[in-house]
Amino acid sequence: MSTDDVSRRTFMRTAGGTAAAVGGATAATGTAAGQEDGVEPDWPSEAEGNVGSYEDARGESEVTVSVGAGDQGLAFDPTLLWVDTGTVITFEWTGNGGAHNVQNVDGPASLDSGDPVGEEGETYEYETSEEDAGITHYHCVPHTDVGMHAGLAVGEDVETVETGGGGGSSAVFVPDGARALTIATFIAMVSTLGLAFVFMKYGGTIAPDEA
Repeated sequence: MSTDDVSRRTFMRTAGGTAAAVGGATAATGTAAGQEDGVEPDWPSEAEGNVGSYEDARGESEVTVSVGAGDQGLAFDPTLLWVDTGTVITFEWTGNGGAHNVQNVDGPASLDSGDPVGEEGETYEYETSEEDAGITHYHCVPHTDVGMHAGLAVGEDVETVETGGGGGSSAVFVPDGARALTIATFIAMVSTLGLAFVFMKYGGTIAPDEA
């Protein structure tokens, strides 16, 4: 067997191993995203239609919601929030997007921050109680027409829908890091297979390091 044949076989074994490894990493990322199955509250369509983020904060005693989030300052973040009874929610103004307020549209929670304000750092606190159990749809009055709506679920006795692989109206959000890993591993696979093709076609040996 020639040195070229040995070199080719060695290289191909290495290339194959690398491709399998990065392929496995990509598959693992996809599997991790696919395992984010579960349930979410059955949010009002107006609130779900302008989703910036969803947070399941059950178990937390305090939660902060940004008022005036997003690129244009016309969103609540998290937009959809699930908490326990007795949780203190602090709505904190970012100072972006103009004057905002927090007001109930439909549901058991009595959210009402008063007149719209635009100052950064303004806050409105609301402590949930047993009377708030269920799902509440709220909005910013001045920006209701541009979709500044949100949802608040309180307690365990709320109507839910399946998410992820189980279907339902809510999508599974893949973190930016997972997307980046998938792209990087794909590029690595293509690069490795491209080098393997060149090596197979043109041959050659890998010279040992000079002493």
